Amino acid sequence: MSEILGKFSTQSYAFTPTATVQNWIGGEWQDASSGDTLDVINPRHGQAMSRAPLSAAADVDRAVAAAAAASAEWKQWPMRERAQVFYRLRGLLEAEREALAWLISHENGKIYAQAVAEVDKAIECVEYGCSLPNLAAGTQLDVSRGVNCQVTDEPLGVVAGVTPFNFPLMVPLWMLPQALVGGNCFVLKPSEQVPLSMVRLAELFVQAGLPAGVFNLVHGGKATVEALCDHPGISAFAFVGSTAVARSVYGRACTAGKRALCLGGAKNHLIVVPDADVELTAENVVASFTGCSGQRCMAAANLVAVGDVDHIIAAIAEQAAKLMPGTHHGAITNASSIDRIKGYIDRAEQGGATILVDGRGKRGEEPGGYWMGATVIDHVAPDSPAAKDEIFGPVLSIVRVPNLDAAIALENSSGYGNASSVYTTSGHVARAVIGRVEAGMCGVNIGVPVPREPFGFGGWNDSLFGHGNITGWDGFRFWTRPRKVTSKWALQKDTTWMS
Repeated sequence: MSEILGKFSTQSYAFTPTATVQNWIGGEWQDASSGDTLDVINPRHGQAMSRAPLSAAADVDRAVAAAAAASAEWKQWPMRERAQVFYRLRGLLEAEREALAWLISHENGKIYAQAVAEVDKAIECVEYGCSLPNLAAGTQLDVSRGVNCQVTDEPLGVVAGVTPFNFPLMVPLWMLPQALVGGNCFVLKPSEQVPLSMVRLAELFVQAGLPAGVFNLVHGGKATVEALCDHPGISAFAFVGSTAVARSVYGRACTAGKRALCLGGAKNHLIVVPDADVELTAENVVASFTGCSGQRCMAAANLVAVGDVDHIIAAIAEQAAKLMPGTHHGAITNASSIDRIKGYIDRAEQGGATILVDGRGKRGEEPGGYWMGATVIDHVAPDSPAAKDEIFGPVLSIVRVPNLDAAIALENSSGYGNASSVYTTSGHVARAVIGRVEAGMCGVNIGVPVPREPFGFGGWNDSLFGHGNITGWDGFRFWTRPRKVTSKWALQKDTTWMS
């Protein structure tokens, strides 16, 4: 295989163009049938660094056919041998840790340190895949004289996933280890804004010994997603993105007869009470709402201030004001997102909220990029767009409430249910909050309560459509189906209810 990307050699933020990428189908690089392409923009510079194909239904057909052709042999591999591919992949990812982080930084815009953290988390996901042969050993029991029942986890066949722009390497590796070690063949459509990390992963899969056709990559936009949802040769479909799209593709995939699991957006609430540790809370909250420039579903969005916490809010504002875009957090993904984020801040200010820290106009050093500084808005009305909508930027909305009951009621009034945290030194307060909030992932004095492997990632309510979590054991169960085998080899003449 000739590599079209190879190991990323740049080790700085200097603008670096790369080759035009292609689809990876059946072990070959292919252009999309339409010939249409889309610019891949480096958000830090606001310049096109590559181009990616816009695939149509015909390209999805080819990818599914390649996956189906590979499926018969791949599912016959013992699970331990399938897992060995991921052992080798883990070593390759570690060897290219820094290069992959720089690649992520260039295509996504996040700062290098946060890109390194993404690579480390991606490696952790691969490690979980390596452990699956031990976890999925199956169960068996002699249920009657001479009668044995056994359960095995069998692949579904050809499966597909669609992943977002904010974590180009990590989110695909939420899906791929469980699906592939489980014996499936995969068709992946990464975000058209960040296709490069997956191109490099395809190249690393070849080095790791993954057979042709087991992993296929189709780039594109809405038409490509719809073709994956509709294709009769795909048995299961997973998606991570906004709630509106998650709801739509979940319904479409289910209507086509697929099992589906679609993760949507969030409006996470951090509840802060007066006894919270000031230093820990301030540092933690700022890291939560500015990490990845707020472009993650686990970012703090609303700080719910219970009673007199002015001293804590002052510390948060002081720390946030010191942050510089480009140094402490990265660029925003595109120009339209800047307009959207700025619109929320403008409307909150016009509605009477107080801008404690104003990130409008703050920029990184690169003149052409898309920038927004950390912004803290106090006295936000609970029913305002800044308090209710997912802004997806480095913006913290502070809503004041008189007591803990009001804070929990505010959290539970949101249609989302991804994450919620409480900052307190009281075990009683922590238990009261965690036991009552409508959120699938909760934290105590932790602003980004992402479960580490082997625990599963997934929210509630409008943050998730489908059943279960996308990572951990739930993820493996999503991509497999149980086969129950009942056998009798001892031919004694006893009669039971099983005859």
